[in-house]
Amino acid sequence: MSLINIQEGAVVMNNFQFVNPTKIIFGKGEIRKLSKEISKNHKVLIIYGGGSVKQTGLLDSVKEHLKEHTIGEFSGVEPNPSYETLMKAVEIVKNEGFDFLLAVGGGSVIDGTKFIAAAAKYDLDDPWKLLTDNRSVTSALPIGVILTLPASGSEMNGGAVITKKSTQTKLPFFGPALFPKFSILDPVYTYSLPEKQIANGIVDSFVHVMEQYLTYPVDAKVQDRFAEGLLATLIEEGPKALADKENYNVRANIMWTATLAYNGLIGSGVPQDWSTHIIGHEITALFGIDHAQTLAVVYPAMLEVMKDEKKDKLLQYGKRIWDIDPSLPKEKRLSLAIEKTSDFFVGMGLKRRLSELDLGSDAIDQIVKGLADHGMVKLGEKGLVTPDIARKVLEQSL
Repeated sequence: MSLINIQEGAVVMNNFQFVNPTKIIFGKGEIRKLSKEISKNHKVLIIYGGGSVKQTGLLDSVKEHLKEHTIGEFSGVEPNPSYETLMKAVEIVKNEGFDFLLAVGGGSVIDGTKFIAAAAKYDLDDPWKLLTDNRSVTSALPIGVILTLPASGSEMNGGAVITKKSTQTKLPFFGPALFPKFSILDPVYTYSLPEKQIANGIVDSFVHVMEQYLTYPVDAKVQDRFAEGLLATLIEEGPKALADKENYNVRANIMWTATLAYNGLIGSGVPQDWSTHIIGHEITALFGIDHAQTLAVVYPAMLEVMKDEKKDKLLQYGKRIWDIDPSLPKEKRLSLAIEKTSDFFVGMGLKRRLSELDLGSDAIDQIVKGLADHGMVKLGEKGLVTPDIARKVLEQSL
């Protein structure tokens, strides 16, 4: 006798498996535990971006805590880490026998480190195939993280996004081997961030939540409430982070929210969208615009174009997050929810429209062509965001 008795056509939570093996070490001064997390038998390559980790003294602190380890350094990982730069690190890893990678930085450094870890293990004529072949990465060198910029969630997930400059292509890749072994999250390391990076991180985290939350209902009450709690925290704490850069409690809440926004928890058992992110990747690859800024422009426009498909969750979001009066006409409530979302992004200091970024209709043609060229032709929770729909979204955002 079957134990499954779900009425056909009923709205139910999706089946799911949730595994997250990353150990989180959270709090002030927790870098003191670094040396115990990496065996002294490992040869460790420390990977970072520009000079900020040197200027703040963090790099010296890392090296002091690993003074009994064999270590090396690789610097210069860019925002939107490039395949071309990362391949230089892959050669160093292979030639010098590094067998543990430590990312010190934000999402770009962590994503870049994940690519290095995978490319060093796979015997491919062209490691870019890790992204173009949509393969799940099942083998990679072990990774540790010291986070300095809360935004991407890469410190606790198995994904990354890499840019190939030569072709202006930005693509994601995933796999169970890409989860960091541990991530040290000390909110104090975020005190020195410029306002722009603080704002970008908050908007990026906000849209991460929305891509998993604002789709269509499957009666996943736990995931919805978790997601709404994260959104409310970002709305409450975001402006405070800009006003008071060394408020530990504010920074701690934002740092943990950004991690939880994309570690697999709130996305388990629910449909997910991600169309805004994919379109944003094209904009960044083509024009070099900050990832979060692309989201701030595209996401409200996506909600406007797709509001009929998303209306049930959009109304829920408007009521629970923005306290929109449920007695108002439905169309008014939908418009207000979208408007308040865009206003929040602008209030964090980001631009509202493509035209404010000096992009016009000719840019739209390039973006849509890029989506088609990269096979991104059925995006969104129901695969309804075709290149034609993407064009409407971009035109809406002009």
